[in-house]
Amino acid sequence: MLRLTWVQPEDLIGHELRQAALDGREPKAIAARWRAAGGQDAPARAGASARPASRYLRQLAEDLLDELADLPSRLADDEPTELERIKALCPDWPARDPAGATTAARLEAAWLGRAVGCLLGKPVEKLHLDGIRRLAAATGNWPLTTYFTAKGVPQDLLDAHPWNRRSAATSLAENIDGMPEDDDLNYPLLNLLLLQRHGRRFTTADVARVWLDELPAGRTFTAERVAYRNLLSGIEPPHTARRRNPFREWIGALIRADLHGWTNPGDPAAAAEQAHRDAALTHTANGVYAAMFAAAVIAAAATGTHDVHACLRTGLTVVPPRSRLARAVRHAVELARAERDFDAVVDALHAAYSPTHHWVHAVPNTALTAAALTHADGDFTGSVCRAVSGGWDTDSNGATAGSVAGLLVGRPAALPDRWTAPLKNRLATSVGDFDGTGFDTLAQLTHLEASRP
Repeated sequence: MLRLTWVQPEDLIGHELRQAALDGREPKAIAARWRAAGGQDAPARAGASARPASRYLRQLAEDLLDELADLPSRLADDEPTELERIKALCPDWPARDPAGATTAARLEAAWLGRAVGCLLGKPVEKLHLDGIRRLAAATGNWPLTTYFTAKGVPQDLLDAHPWNRRSAATSLAENIDGMPEDDDLNYPLLNLLLLQRHGRRFTTADVARVWLDELPAGRTFTAERVAYRNLLSGIEPPHTARRRNPFREWIGALIRADLHGWTNPGDPAAAAEQAHRDAALTHTANGVYAAMFAAAVIAAAATGTHDVHACLRTGLTVVPPRSRLARAVRHAVELARAERDFDAVVDALHAAYSPTHHWVHAVPNTALTAAALTHADGDFTGSVCRAVSGGWDTDSNGATAGSVAGLLVGRPAALPDRWTAPLKNRLATSVGDFDGTGFDTLAQLTHLEASRP
């Protein structure tokens, strides 16, 4: 039986009930109606429940999703989605500076860093924090210093905490043979195509066109899959981000932000505005802010003239200061500065966010990435290992931390060989004609876009 993930109404409703509680609506009465009818909570880790709901429950789920969308939010004034309203709430919005520059070598280090961090996190994606720690410790790799391995891990531990089934065959140390396909690399490739075809003045509709031309539907997940379905149903952006999309504040827009930062070195305002136009296809509010934050951090790092702490401060200038994302990032950075033991930082973040947020939500994951970069003081190995060791969306957090830290390192040769050699300067992808392309080539192509007016 085919159970398509991330789109079944009976699965979406549970996620929407949680999202409504987070974004300032009052869903209790609707939740009571759903449960009284026999409706279940959303799957905790998977994208679809094991069995389809009855026709009655599915129709009820669709009706309740629409009712939830109509509920007013008490947070609306502090967490807008429209760019001009966001800018109005940001008193330190950065000045435009089109004179910044980067190098192809620095961009290659960023591409490699993104791949390394993603690859490190792939085999433990979806695992609970305890499982990640125990699997690494079983092979003497805790605190993390290198890729995960199954060699030497007791079978009973593997039975209790199995590797991500789609990734273990390509992402454990003994299996790595180039960079395997992952959405954390597919989206930078798509945005490279976007800039090549439409330039930096692209629209959200241009993003949609590139997706429909180049992105297989089966390579989309969560908010991206819902928005893709909405496009095929004739719904236009930005409504694609809102219609029956409980994932609109999850991490998907953030993992698309790197190209916007890489191609606007020293101009975080331009990077954030590009990231906003991209994110608006699929996300709202804090999901959009996460992308803008990441793009601004990366733009600041891309010149090589700022340390990681200044880059993170720059990222916060494009996020409404009273938003949940801004508060979470500030909290995470403060924890990372005050606590020498990063495990204690992670435990505090999980205590604050795991009871209420899905493991793919943008708020806790952005906070964790900021904490990892802060605690590692920009060191490459420290950044990617801390980001992955903190759990939640491990490959995405590792990828973003690796991108930032790679820019700060500044050149591929400065990245430890144990990280980059297994990549063999080759990535796999189903996007465009990029399958098998080297990171050096991608860096040159990205540098061309960064140099275009």
